[in-house]
Amino acid sequence: MKYKYTSRSEEDTMELAQNFESEKFPGMVICLDGELGSGKTVFVKGFAQALGIQETITSPTFNLVKEYHDGEMTLFHMDVYRLKDSCETVGFDDYFNQDAVSIIEWPDLICGCLPEERLDIKIKVYDENTRIFIIEPHGQAYEDICNSVL
Repeated sequence: MKYKYTSRSEEDTMELAQNFESEKFPGMVICLDGELGSGKTVFVKGFAQALGIQETITSPTFNLVKEYHDGEMTLFHMDVYRLKDSCETVGFDDYFNQDAVSIIEWPDLICGCLPEERLDIKIKVYDENTRIFIIEPHGQAYEDICNSVL
């Protein structure tokens, strides 16, 4: 089942992320897909803020993965925009199997490396402030989260 959420501001997007954070669990994987400027990093900022992470959240485009260890749980923020069919050499499973949450921007570029159970979020730009979130859970834990949050 797919869910739909309409965000009318960055604050709405951050609140949505904070609501998902309240349902977090070790090994949680969230995949964010959307064009540049759609709000992927804003979502991560809201999630990180709810985790209690104090560091400034920026897109890890040139680093591939930014690790944040100062919150309730470790957060791995991944931006795989620059990857091309080389995910096996990166060792994503090592990240996904930790007591942490992984949030991935541009997941379609590494779809063969993603765990079967995950939360896919497609962000569509409607206008300058409005974003439509299409949320698709894969696995019962993610279905339960969507039922709690949405």
